Amino acid sequence: MERIVIVHWNKSTGPQTLIQYPPEKESLSKDIFLKIWTIHELNKEDKMIELTHDNMDTQLVSIIHKYEGEVYFLILAYDKKDDIENIINDYPDILTNVGKNLIGLISTNKITRAISEAFNTIKNYSKLNEEENLLNFFKDKIKNTILKILRTGVISKNKLKKILKTEYGFSTINLDLILMSFIRENLILKEIIPGSNDCYFLINDLSYMRLPPKNIYKSLSDVDIEERDEVYNIYLNSLVEFYSKYNCTQDINNNTILNFVFDKNVYLLFKTLRSKSLTVNECLNILNNNEVLFNELLDNKFIFESKGIVLLFTDVRLVKYPPNYVI
Repeated sequence: MERIVIVHWNKSTGPQTLIQYPPEKESLSKDIFLKIWTIHELNKEDKMIELTHDNMDTQLVSIIHKYEGEVYFLILAYDKKDDIENIINDYPDILTNVGKNLIGLISTNKITRAISEAFNTIKNYSKLNEEENLLNFFKDKIKNTILKILRTGVISKNKLKKILKTEYGFSTINLDLILMSFIRENLILKEIIPGSNDCYFLINDLSYMRLPPKNIYKSLSDVDIEERDEVYNIYLNSLVEFYSKYNCTQDINNNTILNFVFDKNVYLLFKTLRSKSLTVNECLNILNNNEVLFNELLDNKFIFESKGIVLLFTDVRLVKYPPNYVI
């Protein structure tokens, strides 16, 4: 995503840009706003529309809002090469709520921070793969707190807001924007319950675990065949010995796994070792020559080394499972 823009439709003068982020981007033309308004007028049943202009390298998604008798547009600008179908199909309700919240803050001193958070959350989410997005539910303090609260059972949006504010001190967050990622990953279900309005159900919980890697022998394809078989046999014996005694609860209780995978260089090393073996020097290059970290990964059985050849010993996987309160 390249930018996010809030436009007010003035009945006398036409479209007026109220704020955009990043602010240094060149403003969209009035002609573009008129085209957006026209498409909305012709498709009144659709709150969200898209526009690709022939003379632009940008494609636009617009969500129309009516707030206190006035008409506003929340406009998201993407590169023409980006696939925005998932935005149209998966985000309509959430982006409507995000837009409503931003427009409600337009005359306050909170709008600058709020639109910056909205921009970065939507942009970064689309850049990450599924595994990285799931990892963020443990890395991001607010998301992790919400996940813990949802594990206790069904909760209304208002009660969730109150708990986050009074018990955890999160008073200025854009809850709709945060919950968008939960819905996108099919972790929660939003339902309207009489007397409580919007309620959220945790339908898939998240956890993480060590698993023996796949296709390790294939990852040794560049190694001399005699040395390959010797290293592989040593590796297999070590693997069987470790996993036959492995207790996953210990890793979860002391955050051993998370402490390593939160490190971007370690995460990159794991991803690389999934497909091929590396030399010690190649590993150190990925870890910015941090020998202490390399030895910690060996000691904690995340990687394996023999004859200068390094293999992935533990593949860390994030898994979804039915929440306890459902079981």
